[in-house]
Amino acid sequence: MQKIDNYDFTGKRAIVRVDFNVPLNESFQITDDTRIRAAIPTLKKVLEKGGSLIIMSHLGRPKGPTDKFSLKHIIPAIEQKLGTTLKFAPDCMGEEAAKLSATLKPGEVLLLENLRFYAEEEGKARDLAEDATEEEKKAAKAAIKESQKEFTKRLASYADCYINDAFGTAHRAHASTALIAKYFPNDKMFGYVMEGEIMAIDKVLKTPERPVTAIIGGAKVSSKITIIEKLFDVCDNMIIGGGMVFTFVKAQGGKIGKSLCEDDQMELALSILEKAKAKGVNLYYSGEVVVADAFANDANTRVCMDNNIPDGWLGMDAAPSTIAVWEEVLRNSKTVLWNGPVGVFEMAAFAKGTNRIAEILADITSKGVFTLVGGGDSVAAVTQMGFADKVSYVSTGGGAMLEYLEGIELPGIAAITSLG
Repeated sequence: MQKIDNYDFTGKRAIVRVDFNVPLNESFQITDDTRIRAAIPTLKKVLEKGGSLIIMSHLGRPKGPTDKFSLKHIIPAIEQKLGTTLKFAPDCMGEEAAKLSATLKPGEVLLLENLRFYAEEEGKARDLAEDATEEEKKAAKAAIKESQKEFTKRLASYADCYINDAFGTAHRAHASTALIAKYFPNDKMFGYVMEGEIMAIDKVLKTPERPVTAIIGGAKVSSKITIIEKLFDVCDNMIIGGGMVFTFVKAQGGKIGKSLCEDDQMELALSILEKAKAKGVNLYYSGEVVVADAFANDANTRVCMDNNIPDGWLGMDAAPSTIAVWEEVLRNSKTVLWNGPVGVFEMAAFAKGTNRIAEILADITSKGVFTLVGGGDSVAAVTQMGFADKVSYVSTGGGAMLEYLEGIELPGIAAITSLG
């Protein structure tokens, strides 16, 4: 494994797996360019050190070539941020891609078309009949795995070295994120996004300054159980917010009105409480909540205890008094991890709790607390409020971040760190 800062890119073609899966509106304009901006330092490093670039990514979930998911739509944004013009190969497996990569000169940049236009990128058979037999499914799977080998080999043939800078897909054993690395046993490395993500998460999991507090939000206990239990080994405090709170409350006999609840997970919720106690983790979840008489932004609201919600009403956000309790915990912490909203963040009327958490984290970061934010709406909250650069690290990893926190080996990381 090489280090991007020490590698000699002079005269070499670097094929870089980035995550440019950015949201586009109906006019194909990028509505959030965070992922492109994040990859620019890696791309510029290669060019500054005398190399050329072959950029590869996916966009969306196409089932084949389609204009809607073409990477050509994001070329202007990449050119503007990278400060140079791009060559474009409209077929990542085509003759033009091979020819353009072979003739790349130092300082030049080639963008390959969407990798997922080919089923081989993910290694999953497409267009199987709904009534396909098990034998047919098995044969199709074997065929795609075989053709995936050629797909990967051809991608690798374009370059002299390989950089994986797509943490968001590091949990997938795809051709471009994992399999390709074997063709560069002595010339593979992480980009700055990957390095930064790994270092930030490891700082929480492996070398945290204590006390450590995790804020875990979201709708369902079932989707966060593994990360909650894993973090019990690391945390001194855990704050649980969002819809999952009401499963805990109902499991202990509380009245939750129409609030979201996973009735089949109540035993699990009770076991989590026992595990926290056994591990010596201080658990914070119960308190006052903002409730509404309908799941709507303009609903009537009031504040009440989360274990005494009137019939017909549902919990929508953490109340100011609850946030105040959490704030004291956060201000007495040295390391904070935040994953998931503490209210119905997509509705402005019920985003106040989540936004206040973002404000608190920005403030304590300025006072020396290490703060890691990752996962959907929590990232959206710090970004929308202009705090993305005021916390220690914002992870764009999504599912990859969760799996890494859960202790699962990610194929995209293992492919780089393994020998050969």
